Amino acid sequence: MYTFKPILTKIIPKMPLKTMGVAGLLMIITVILMAVLADFLTPYDPTKSVGLSLQPPSLDHPFGINKIGQDMWSRIVYGARTMLLVVALSTIMSIVIGVPLGLISGYVGGILDRILTMIMDAIYAFPSLILAIAIAAALGPGIVNTAVSIAIVYVPTYFRMVRGQTLNVKSQLYVEAAVAIGARPISILARYILPNVISIVVAVFTLSVADVVLTEAGLSFFGLSVPAPTPDWGFDLRAGHPYLVSGYWWLVTFPGLMIIILAVGFTFLGESISEYLGLREVRA
Repeated sequence: MYTFKPILTKIIPKMPLKTMGVAGLLMIITVILMAVLADFLTPYDPTKSVGLSLQPPSLDHPFGINKIGQDMWSRIVYGARTMLLVVALSTIMSIVIGVPLGLISGYVGGILDRILTMIMDAIYAFPSLILAIAIAAALGPGIVNTAVSIAIVYVPTYFRMVRGQTLNVKSQLYVEAAVAIGARPISILARYILPNVISIVVAVFTLSVADVVLTEAGLSFFGLSVPAPTPDWGFDLRAGHPYLVSGYWWLVTFPGLMIIILAVGFTFLGESISEYLGLREVRA
């Protein structure tokens, strides 16, 4: 999985834990507020032409206008909705599938554990973006299809971490005592093991979401996410790329900046949470 960690390795150690977490949270909240208040933040329809093409930033259009006359500020604001929706759906799917499978695999063991581990390792071995592109190309464009293609890629991340923690917890004396008194496996998983893996799930969630943001942007850049003219940061980044050499910098600067802000925000928050919980292995 690709992340911002190689870029941030020289920055993060120099930032206090609290400062890093707060900075990341502020970045995320800013994007969420943009998505929630999109109807109030811009008077323009992001899918309609509102002026002459390729106009630079101005008072009326602070982020400029793109090739087909659409207001870039409107597309950035409404694009936050698209990005957050895909990220939320794909992450929920990954957790709903990966966490139960990790619990069952780690607790039951045996041939079931070997089969599930083999499948998850096979998925994990593929580069995340390449696998997501293959699945998205097969499913076709659309928010749900994009979320499904990304979710499949990140299920092994949750599975592997939850399975490892489950293997550790089930060897504890209180779990063995519950087994000895005849507690049902479902009860043991729900009452004794699941509460002990929640912290792992939270840390993996905050760290993997940054990768999900980059994966969604990558799919959009290749035209495999939402269909045009739906506002999307990756799509706008791709649409403006050919005009960068001609000096139309605003077409790629603002979409790219928003992708960076959201991804770095989740990275900062995830690093802060994992350090706070003492889960350094999640960062590896």
